[in-house]
Amino acid sequence: MAKADRVRELSDETFDAEVLGAPSPVLVDFTASWCGPCKQLAPLVDEVAGEFDGQIVVGKLDVDENPATARRYEVRAMPTLMVFIDGEPRARHVGLLNRKRLLDFLLGALDDEGEGEADGE
Repeated sequence: MAKADRVRELSDETFDAEVLGAPSPVLVDFTASWCGPCKQLAPLVDEVAGEFDGQIVVGKLDVDENPATARRYEVRAMPTLMVFIDGEPRARHVGLLNRKRLLDFLLGALDDEGEGEADGE
């Protein structure tokens, strides 16, 4: 499956419908085109999207092109990963992580239904 099929491009206009209104959990990668760590993280996010296809939705939001959503969720550093469950932000991680930590973050948010915030801010 192509990356475009697995990772949704989100925008200020589509965020509420595609993330807050999603029937399944959503992993959102807040990113920027100039962000080196974001570029390093992108292939891992794509892999996770493939592995969890049908279980979670994975989306990317460029914070420079969509500042309203970034402000709304107080995203001040990239990359920032957030897991939304039932329309609510349940877990957040700021910064680059490796594959194991990304899976641990995601599974922890899903298993614990996001009690509190994971690593980060």
